[in-house]
Amino acid sequence: MKEERSLTPDLQAIVKRALDEDVGSGDATTDSIIPADANLQAKMIAKALGVIGGLAIAEISFQLLDNRVRFRRLVSDGGQVTPGEVLATIEGPARAILTGERTALNFVGRMSGIATLTRQFVDQVRGTKARILDTRKTAPGLRLVDKLAVEIGGGENHRIGLFDMILIKDNHIDFAGSITKAVRHAREANQSLNIEVEARTLDDVAECLAAKVEWIMLDNMPLDEMRQAVALATGRAKLEASGNVSLANVRAIAETGVDYISVGALTHSPRAVDVSLVVNWQK
Repeated sequence: MKEERSLTPDLQAIVKRALDEDVGSGDATTDSIIPADANLQAKMIAKALGVIGGLAIAEISFQLLDNRVRFRRLVSDGGQVTPGEVLATIEGPARAILTGERTALNFVGRMSGIATLTRQFVDQVRGTKARILDTRKTAPGLRLVDKLAVEIGGGENHRIGLFDMILIKDNHIDFAGSITKAVRHAREANQSLNIEVEARTLDDVAECLAAKVEWIMLDNMPLDEMRQAVALATGRAKLEASGNVSLANVRAIAETGVDYISVGALTHSPRAVDVSLVVNWQK
């Protein structure tokens, strides 16, 4: 489980922004109808099959509104759930639970969708050396949440942002004039960062190896060229397959011998897992 990461200030700030977006100056409906001293019990229930993710984030969604809310997880992030399964029980001040309901469910639904899709890709390449990576194609403002969901599903995070690794792509190479020149400039400016280079041809792969880059992205290469790139690299650099990866072709890509397969769809096209909150009033 990755629940410890959900307690970091950066992730808590994301949840707070989501609550601010929804609640603003207050919940006009709940505050006008529900007494301040009312309490309730609720169950968070899965309405579809999937890999659950985001329960720790949901807990924070309620507790930032009122720390008296008691949130008890009945399954772990990363667990497979079935329709009708109770994911968590929530008990405490009614106003906080009703106000935080949509924010909590939004996080759980989206994160579970990402985790579910990631698990499907991970299962497809099981038994090969390839590992599934995410990309920066995340929802704006939700990158840490989306990448946490990928980890919950069994995938791995690539770059968190533009600051933690150098990735030299076609536009950089075209401007510099060559891979060799682009790598030289990058090394002179950022000696402490690993360098990855996008390779469009086998000649590009050879130039990357000559430049001693740590990581090579095989951009939209046919399977046969990927196999040749693996043979050419002989372990001197990590090889990442990228571009038009789907559940239908990811196994064949993995069997070429690449180290990583990056899948933008994990975070740009997940289908949310439907979850709901069922309330029991305490009177």
